[in-house]
Formats: sequence, C-alpha cells, structure tokens
Amino acid sequence: MHELAICQALIDQVETVASNNRATRVSGVTLDVGPLSGVVPELLLNAFPVAAAGSVAEGAILTIEAAPVRVWCKSCETESDAKINRLVCASCGDWRTELRSGDELMLRSVVLEDATSTPHAGQPEEKQRV
Repeated sequence: MHELAICQALIDQVETVASNNRATRVSGVTLDVGPLSGVVPELLLNAFPVAAAGSVAEGAILTIEAAPVRVWCKSCETESDAKINRLVCASCGDWRTELRSGDELMLRSVVLEDATSTPHAGQPEEKQRV
C-alpha cells in the first residue's frame, strides 16, 4: 500500500508548514487529489492516522477534494473537462490534448494551532506535490 508512504511524506510537509508558522498542533489537512493521480482516496484516509501518530498532526482531520480532469487542446487552443478514459477536446473532439489537471496530489491547506490561540488556516508556501 503506497498510500502509507504518501501519507508519511505528507506528514513531513505538514510538519514543515507547522514549524515555519510556529504552530504546536495541526487540526486539519486538505489535499487535492485527481482521479489520475494513482492513489485511492479511501486508502489515504485510512493511512493518514497511522502516519500522523506521534506528530503535530496526530488527531488531525484529513479532507480530500476531488480535482477535475481537464485538458488543453493543441488544435483549437481550448481548455475543457474530459473523462478519465477519454482525454479528448470537448470543443473540437481532437485527441491531441495536454492534461492540465486530474493527476495532482497536492497539499492545499493546513489548519494550525498554537498554545495560545484558536485554529487558523495556514497555506503552504505554494501548492506542493506530495
């Protein structure tokens, strides 16, 4: 199950965000996961508590947001939604497309807490691939 290794890498990133923001605890983590990412969201949800045990994210809630599959057409220069098994342009039907989204596994946000305040959302420096 490579989802556990992915969650362990995610916890490393979350701990870096928490440390950079002087947070003592993380209460929530949100990921963008595309259907072409190669991971199973349900397995990530199951692996997260194991990976988070003993870290600042222990007990944190993992939220997974589904990312849409979108392609850019080289022929008509249009970006459109596509199906997982049919990455063709919705505008002209051409098959020569470039995947724009749908394969991501990205850290979107982290909810941070410190000893003296209420939770606040911390954003990674930029979206990071996990």
